[in-house]
Amino acid sequence: MQLRLISWFFITLNFMEYIGSQNASRVRRQGRMHPNVSQGCQGGCATCSDYNGCLSCKPRLFFVLERIGMKQIGVCLSSCPSGYYGTRYPDINKCAKCKADCETCFTRNFCTKCKSGFYLYSGKCLEKCPDGLEANNHTMECTSVVHCETSEWSPWSPCTKKGKTCGFKRGNEVRVREIMQHPSARGNPCPATSESRKCTVQRKRCQKEGKGKKNREEKRKKSNNDESKETRQESKGRAARRQNREQRENNNKTQPKKRKAPNKEQNLAPIDTAH
Repeated sequence: MQLRLISWFFITLNFMEYIGSQNASRVRRQGRMHPNVSQGCQGGCATCSDYNGCLSCKPRLFFVLERIGMKQIGVCLSSCPSGYYGTRYPDINKCAKCKADCETCFTRNFCTKCKSGFYLYSGKCLEKCPDGLEANNHTMECTSVVHCETSEWSPWSPCTKKGKTCGFKRGNEVRVREIMQHPSARGNPCPATSESRKCTVQRKRCQKEGKGKKNREEKRKKSNNDESKETRQESKGRAARRQNREQRENNNKTQPKKRKAPNKEQNLAPIDTAH
């Protein structure tokens, strides 16, 4: 019995020494491969290793593993690269990969942009859009179908024939409307934007273009001549008045002033009535 106890004691002691040696070798290996040296680290690293790059990042930076061949290097970035999304934790901020069909994402289950060949719809990347939606090849999204929309019809135009409104009894009148919303690829196409119908008017003669034009020219020339005549008369009148005024001024300057004639009643001698 004592021998058995002694044997168990040595076995336990040897096992504890083995566990201790394994822990020591692991610590030495980790210390050799990942020395926690904060001094001299670059690129936003808080701790780094010569073999594995950044081990932890400074506050507000994201930790991400970049593969270089068969090796992964830790880097610290201000924002996650394309194809990754960021998650903040109390102890570390990490960048995780988006789904395989996602080019950019907000979370793993919510894409913001899909890779080529997929269409974005409600945060998911689909090869085919659901019923009621259509694929927009410009934005690579599933969008609602848009139908054509037009304005109300305009009033009917005057009755015309060959561009004229006189010289005929039967002609045509038209009305138009505008396109307010162009349809999408699968939307209802736009209807006609103009309509024409027959119309009847009371016939009236058209004024001859040459005669009417000649009368207008004569009236315009007469009006211009009258205006020119009045202008010339006014100019002559102003010139004559100015000339008369200048002549009077010159005469007043050259002629001497006349003396005032004495009163004839004062020069007459008294008549002697005694004789």
